[in-house]
Amino acid sequence: MAATKDPRPCSIADTLAVVGEKYSLLVLREVCLGNGRFDQLVRNIGAPRDILAARLKRLVDAGILTKKMYSERPQRFEYRPTAAALELETVLMTLMAWGDRHLRKDDDRPMVIEHICGNELVPVVTCSACGEEVRHEDMTAHPQAPGWTVSGPAVA
Repeated sequence: MAATKDPRPCSIADTLAVVGEKYSLLVLREVCLGNGRFDQLVRNIGAPRDILAARLKRLVDAGILTKKMYSERPQRFEYRPTAAALELETVLMTLMAWGDRHLRKDDDRPMVIEHICGNELVPVVTCSACGEEVRHEDMTAHPQAPGWTVSGPAVA
């Protein structure tokens, strides 16, 4: 197998570089719940203020959050989700459901999300073409990055 100094090109890795840090995902959780003020975020997340400020700046710079002033004196800002953040909300719901299934007991869940239909939301990933639920055994990976196969770098 040919040696490479660069890891596999990957959209998952690129996404994690922006939102993969724990506090970034918790910021998204809170902002999607409507808690976008800095003091609310500090209280609800428990992150140190300096780290939280750095995560908020990164999320704003990445176009995931917007920053809007709500007080001039003292100057204070509220963070709101962009369309990109709202797309990530479904990822958060899937992570929460996984944690509820694998890390908690049914009676120990800290939050339940209700869908507009009135029932508890249980997120399911489905294929947009056929509507079937996505299962591991039904997927086949086709690497698109030049020089890469499913198992790693192509042998030259």
